[in-house]
Amino acid sequence: VQLQASGGGLVQAGGSLRLSCATSGFTHATGWFRQAPGKEREGVSCISSGDDSTYYADSVKGRFTISRDSAKNMVYLQMNSLRAEDTAVYYCAAPPPNTFVVSKDGYTFWGQGTLVTVSS
Repeated sequence: VQLQASGGGLVQAGGSLRLSCATSGFTHATGWFRQAPGKEREGVSCISSGDDSTYYADSVKGRFTISRDSAKNMVYLQMNSLRAEDTAVYYCAAPPPNTFVVSKDGYTFWGQGTLVTVSS
């Protein structure tokens, strides 16, 4: 199982970015997590592998949208109305097969992160 996150960058507050996660074609759920300097890694959003059920952290509800393109083996995180507090390294990850979990402790496969910096 391999994952590769990309799409980070510098954006002004109120702007948008779309993160991409290239997967190795597995049928696991996929989650996005972030880690700001000096803080613990936290869950942002995840999407199931079957019916595309989704979860969003309260801090991003209404602003971020997770989606999957199974034909391209890609998972996206569209981030709108970005705030300075969204600044972090963002990671995509996958739990074991046939599981859909929110906690980072349930994720066993991690890609490298991509840095998102939101200037205020």
